[in-house]
Amino acid sequence: MKDKIIAKATDLFLKLGFKSVTMDDIAGEMCISKKTIYKYFCNKEILIQESTSMVHKEVHQIIDGIVAKNHNAIEENFEIRKMFKEMFKAGDTSPVYQLKKHYPEIYNAVMAREITECNIVFKQNIEKGIQQGLYRKNTPVDAYVEFYYTLIFSINGNISSEIEAHLLELQALEYHTRAMATPEGIIELEKQLNNYHL
Repeated sequence: MKDKIIAKATDLFLKLGFKSVTMDDIAGEMCISKKTIYKYFCNKEILIQESTSMVHKEVHQIIDGIVAKNHNAIEENFEIRKMFKEMFKAGDTSPVYQLKKHYPEIYNAVMAREITECNIVFKQNIEKGIQQGLYRKNTPVDAYVEFYYTLIFSINGNISSEIEAHLLELQALEYHTRAMATPEGIIELEKQLNNYHL
C-alpha cells in the first residue's frame, strides 16, 4: 500500500504541483481514507521526500537505459532531453520550480543528489563525444559539466512554466553542444535539432 500511495502521489504532484495537491486529494483519488495515508506518512513533506526519491530513481534508471543503447554522444543527450519532456509534460507549472518555492529544504536535498548523479552522466557523455570525434579534444570537461548543470538547474528552479522550461532546456542543450562540437559534431547537432519536436 505504501508504494501505491507514493506512486499515486507522485503522479498527482507532477500533474498538479506539489503545493496544490492535498492529502485529501490523494485519498480521494485512491478511494482510501486519509487515515490510511497517515499510517505510512506522518505528514505531506515526508510523502514529497519519498515521491522525489522515487522520481530520481526512475529518471536515472531510464537514463542508464538510454546510455546502454550506445547512441552517439549528441543523440544520447537528445534522447535524454526527450525523456524529460515526456515525463514532465502533464503539468503547466514546473514541478521543480514549485518544489523550490514551497519546499526549499526538500528541493536542496534533491538538487544535491541530482548534481552528483548528473555530473557523472554529463562527464561520461563529453568523454564519449571526444572519443567519437564529435566534441573537441581540448574540451575542458569538468568546466563544461559545471556550466551545463548550472544552466539546466537554473532553468528548472526559476521558470514556472513547464513549456517555457522545455524550450529553454533545448536551447541550453544546443548552446552546450555547439560550444564543444567539432565540424562533425555540428552536422550531428543540426540533424538532431531537425528531428526534435517540441
